[in-house]
Amino acid sequence: MTFPALQEYLSHLHATPQADTSLWLDENGQAHGRYFNSTLTSAFQPIRALDLTGTPNQIIGVQGFMRSYTKTGSGLSIWKLLDTVATDDQSIELDRLCRLLHAVNFYRQPDLVDVDLYLSVHARLLAAVDSNHGMSFRRVLDVLGLPHRKIVLQLPLILAEQASLLNYVADNYRRNGFRLAVNAANAQHGLELLQQVEADVIKVDVREITDEAAALKLLQVTADRNVRVVFKRVETITVREKLIRLGIQSQQTITAQGYLWDQPKAQLKDAEHGVIATADLA
Repeated sequence: MTFPALQEYLSHLHATPQADTSLWLDENGQAHGRYFNSTLTSAFQPIRALDLTGTPNQIIGVQGFMRSYTKTGSGLSIWKLLDTVATDDQSIELDRLCRLLHAVNFYRQPDLVDVDLYLSVHARLLAAVDSNHGMSFRRVLDVLGLPHRKIVLQLPLILAEQASLLNYVADNYRRNGFRLAVNAANAQHGLELLQQVEADVIKVDVREITDEAAALKLLQVTADRNVRVVFKRVETITVREKLIRLGIQSQQTITAQGYLWDQPKAQLKDAEHGVIATADLA
């Protein structure tokens, strides 16, 4: 699938950075941006379905990470570099640039038509919903002729006393047609979030799964509600074995993400499964 409005937009981008524009394309067609005298680029980490042996199969989504650009790699997290120096207004401006970069780098690849794009919402931006952040992003996608239903906006882990803020933010994004993922500290927290917010995805740090009974209950309840569970930060064989047990006991397909299988890359070709993926807001 191609997107004519996006192709028209890309055709007008320069091959090198210009003084009057924040985006340009490199020789590979990858979009880059400039902010705070930093060159930015997108990197994507796959979210995969696992079989009952813990083998990663189909890529069902990718999470976009913004990085400072280097010719030898994907660089550092730009949010970590700017977290202590950027004002709230500057963070909002950066967030909008990052989302544009991710959208361009994701949708310019027709092979990703069946894959979801997960974009994180930085904790500093939750209060910015008063400016209707969701509508701003929706308008950008509409101008470029890009479908918004493939995008999952991922809300940060927040404290229990911030539940009203979580619902306020979630409602804003949902009204603009986006699907939502929420981060849970552990399986029990995931069960609590299901009662607090209408999420499409619950992301759980699998390293914090110490109560496997709660994890099995979470898998059962989410399956009944057609909510996806993504186990993130799979980094060791021990964690992988935990996921195998959960898959066997629940008899469900486990969805997972982690460095055990995939490093975030600007353009990732999965030759084994024939899927090409291309760039969290941390």
